[in-house]
Amino acid sequence: MATIRHPTEAVTTVISPELKHSVIRAMKRSQDYFARTQSPEGYWWGELESNSTMEAEYLLLTHFLGVGDADTWRKLANHIFETQRADGTWGQYYGSPGDLSTTIECYFALKLAGASLNDPRMAKARVFIVSRGGIPKARVFTKIWLALFGQWSWDAIPALPPEMILLPSWVPMNLYDFSSWARGTILPLSIVLTHRPVRPIPEYAVVPELVPRGSNKANDIPGISKLARAQAAFHLVDWLLRRYNSLPWQPLRRLAISKAERWIIEHQEEDGSWGGIQPPWVYSLIALSILGYDVRHPVMRKGIKGFKNFAIEENDSLRMQACVSPVWDTCLAMIALSDSSIPPDSPMLQRAGEWLMRAQVSDGGDWQIKARHASPGGWSFEFSNCAYPDIDDTAEALIALDKVKLRDVCGKNEAIRRGAEWLLGVQSKSGGWGAFDKDNTRRAVAKMPFADFGEMIDPPSADVTAHAVEALVQIGYPLDAPPLSRAVQYLISEQEPDGSWFGRWGVNYIYGTGAVLPSLEAAGADTRSEQVRRAVDWLTTHQNADGGWGESCASYADPALAGKGHSTPSQTAWALIALMAADETKRDAIRSGIKYLTKTQRDDGTWEEKWYTGTGFPGYGTGDKDENVRQQGSELSAGFMIRYDLYRNYWPLMALGRFWRLCANNM
Repeated sequence: MATIRHPTEAVTTVISPELKHSVIRAMKRSQDYFARTQSPEGYWWGELESNSTMEAEYLLLTHFLGVGDADTWRKLANHIFETQRADGTWGQYYGSPGDLSTTIECYFALKLAGASLNDPRMAKARVFIVSRGGIPKARVFTKIWLALFGQWSWDAIPALPPEMILLPSWVPMNLYDFSSWARGTILPLSIVLTHRPVRPIPEYAVVPELVPRGSNKANDIPGISKLARAQAAFHLVDWLLRRYNSLPWQPLRRLAISKAERWIIEHQEEDGSWGGIQPPWVYSLIALSILGYDVRHPVMRKGIKGFKNFAIEENDSLRMQACVSPVWDTCLAMIALSDSSIPPDSPMLQRAGEWLMRAQVSDGGDWQIKARHASPGGWSFEFSNCAYPDIDDTAEALIALDKVKLRDVCGKNEAIRRGAEWLLGVQSKSGGWGAFDKDNTRRAVAKMPFADFGEMIDPPSADVTAHAVEALVQIGYPLDAPPLSRAVQYLISEQEPDGSWFGRWGVNYIYGTGAVLPSLEAAGADTRSEQVRRAVDWLTTHQNADGGWGESCASYADPALAGKGHSTPSQTAWALIALMAADETKRDAIRSGIKYLTKTQRDDGTWEEKWYTGTGFPGYGTGDKDENVRQQGSELSAGFMIRYDLYRNYWPLMALGRFWRLCANNM
């Protein structure tokens, strides 16, 4: 089992013997947990939980492709019913209000699976749906699923021409103006919306009861807010595209579809997915099916089979993950173990480091469109995703590799060199980093009528930039180098008036602040500066009475909820890591947070965390915090929230380890 190397005896004069014992025990338990859960190959991988549209859409996909079976549908339906709330709704995250579009998709999938209209659970869902305006008020993506089965009019969905693929990369609104995940989704959707297929369904599965009386399915253009209606130019374009689609002769249509088809096939990954995530995956399979690809075709067969790697079967139910996160989980587990005094040459860390080196991406990808001079060398989030390495995973991989002692020293140094060069090559003009692309900032694409869910672009964010800064410092990049200086200035410019930082990829201001303060400390920033003092004060004033920290996903809709919520292990760890980096004099706050972690740990070395603290899409459209672009309630109808199962374990271990080191340095 894992062991802890004890720091100097000076620690006994700094913290009480009781707290010292609690911290040692908590670290040992957590280290033992990671030791026994490491895969034979060396990685760690926890479940990525989102919402029940994953099961609903998978069920609908299998029906569309004709590959569904009663046993699979029953298990999917069982899980969908298990996640239904007492009020009959389904939501975007744990504890959220019911979401209309999510509830509609679950209801329709359950009917298709054979659920009775008279089932009390269905009746509750139906009451909620109708009370919220029914299908006409749902998002565009939900209406597309319904239109595929004749339950909504294709005429009431915005146009999306496949000809966009013919636009060169320097023309506004070209395919590469969209974020990596958006371009992989909208291109196959452009084929779907062009062909407008309708698959028959049994009479018992139709859902006319979800369209309130008086709704005009043919004329109601969905998902367009009052704000979007003001964008007359986009609606004019949509009107023109509809007229173009109705013409008997479209000179570029065949060429565009042919090129889009090749693009889709070329972007399929070895595991059968597209981009390693659910949306482009399902729509690519649907698009290829429309174009005549039989389910026995190698591309289709690989794509359908690949979903099994994302499925979790348990207690006669089946749930689907939107994505898998082995690289991310492995990097953060390695850092936590290293920070908690596991030796750098331990077999556990060496196995993980060797696996991580094998996971480095050596192929080119879409990121080269805007970073032509950058060489491959990043890491992706998933097991198999060569097309889309990302900055966050690359940053954490560099930190993790630098902390481990591998037998192949030259190979490790070369991997770090290549990773750092790629990281520097995709830095944006602002000094910050986005998640996947360099300078993916054309905000106009987020204002098109089609964009009523998720994010359409990938601008730099403070949290990703902070991780990149930490990584570059960790591997020895000069502190006065221009890329680092620009990045630090970007971080300072992104600070909120109250002293916090917005969290794009984690919930939310605690995550952003928890990322930025350690990066500023690493970059040599003055911890006595006004910016740091305001951030520290923000964190300490948002500590809960139990010593922990927490923040609801609803803070993405209501900034007044920033830093407020039930205490969670991961968010408590983020706050502690930030405070210890920026101001170790906040001993009472730090000790209270550490006590919260030691008291809430379970005997098996894990923590419980039902609340969602990961973010896929805040639902702002543009990918950054702009309240004028997206208005939504606390249900986050335009967002996509995530619960990483391992967040509850490696972040607390990281915080405990850094606290232990701080004590050793005479806190």
